[in-house]
Amino acid sequence: MTESPQGQAPSGAAADVPVAFQDPSYLAAVVDLLGAIAYGEMSAFERLAEDAKMSPTLADKAELARMASTEFGHFEGLRQRLADLGADPFEAMAPFEKPFDAFHARTAPSDWLEGLVKAYVGDGLAADFYREIAAFLDAGTRDLIIESLADAGQSQFVVDRVRGAIEDDHRVGGRLALWGRRLMGEALSQAQRVAAERDALSALLSGGVDRPGMDLAAIGRLFTRLTENHSARMEKLGLAA
Repeated sequence: MTESPQGQAPSGAAADVPVAFQDPSYLAAVVDLLGAIAYGEMSAFERLAEDAKMSPTLADKAELARMASTEFGHFEGLRQRLADLGADPFEAMAPFEKPFDAFHARTAPSDWLEGLVKAYVGDGLAADFYREIAAFLDAGTRDLIIESLADAGQSQFVVDRVRGAIEDDHRVGGRLALWGRRLMGEALSQAQRVAAERDALSALLSGGVDRPGMDLAAIGRLFTRLTENHSARMEKLGLAA
């Protein structure tokens, strides 16, 4: 079969592993995962655009606007992939709307700095989780997910702003460290709910394309890696994990 541009196949067919997409449970898992990530990208766009209003300078506002634009570009790519797989993109995203919105309501930042830490730490942890699941997918879908989760430019920008704020007022560090730990707990709980409540994703973790699934020990190691990555991000920000 001839592949369409960007490794995407026509509706109802596989991009890189045709046999895999002939398995309804595998297709359902991919649609579920892409729907979750797509809604996450749309949410990131909305949050960054909203957080830009709290920016202390025009330059900071422009930077957040650029980051928001990048997130929306990722969303568009995911939406197209879902359509190419024969799925309605908005139906695929719908199951994640309420739980994701509830998560963001629980972790709404109170100021500019908390918004930056959430964009860096919270979104970073979610991206790590989805990359772990993407390892079980066909190459075309895996590459799209990794591309969609690529740094939107926030890393160095956030690190510079947060470290600068801590240098100006050391009390800021303690407050943001507590905030980062709270984000970690909420994000891990969210990741666990997503994996447990969606049958297709649970089945995917039990056995993926060209590799065995994860047993309880492997899942435990996965969450250990997530925790270690979180600690590394916090350290880079100058915050205690």
